[in-house]
Amino acid sequence: MADRLLTVAEVAERLGTWETSGERFPRRLVEERRITFVKVGRHVRIPESAVDEYIAANTVRRVVRRLRAVV
Repeated sequence: MADRLLTVAEVAERLGTWETSGERFPRRLVEERRITFVKVGRHVRIPESAVDEYIAANTVRRVVRRLRAVV
């Protein structure tokens, strides 16, 4: 089964940027080629898996620091 293609507005909502910047952030990702997208005529659609990959690639993991023993 093929990926579901999301509109730019749906991607903005999924990334949580809809309230602050509307569609600007996902459109900038497309313009800078930082996310995979599909052109359907003049419309831009983004595969759902591309959004998942973008989130996974930009997730910052927490760092566990060990305390050093004082000698």
